[in-house]
Amino acid sequence: MAALRQLSKNVMFSSHLSKPNPGFLTSSSLIPALFISCRGIASKLFVGGLSFYTNEQGLSEAFSQYGQVIEATIVMDRVSDRSKGFGFVTYASEDEAEKAIAEMNGKPLNGRVVFVDYAKPRSRSSSGIPIARGPPEPAPQN
Repeated sequence: MAALRQLSKNVMFSSHLSKPNPGFLTSSSLIPALFISCRGIASKLFVGGLSFYTNEQGLSEAFSQYGQVIEATIVMDRVSDRSKGFGFVTYASEDEAEKAIAEMNGKPLNGRVVFVDYAKPRSRSSSGIPIARGPPEPAPQN
């Protein structure tokens, strides 16, 4: 845990440098993940019913009026590269997330009514690869 804390400090510090350190990974997607895992206080919200024209920047801007948005993502279909109509917004605190749920749930965003609730944790039971099971086995004969 101490190593992860030190890594997050290095990433946060290096993200404020005018010239990035080439020997150190400074991915912008790494910082929110480290913030969440180290601090443990961020709240992730599920946002459903999004317009297919809503992008991540628009989602972040719409929800930023209720608090500090750490990350806003829209889930995309791999084949068509279009929005699946839902996404996630991560806030720095639970109070901000609760305020966003109260204010945005059932309200229109880009012409569609959105539904906002706390995100459920992912189930790690599946690797994401479908299992080919084949036809059922024949019943035993008596």
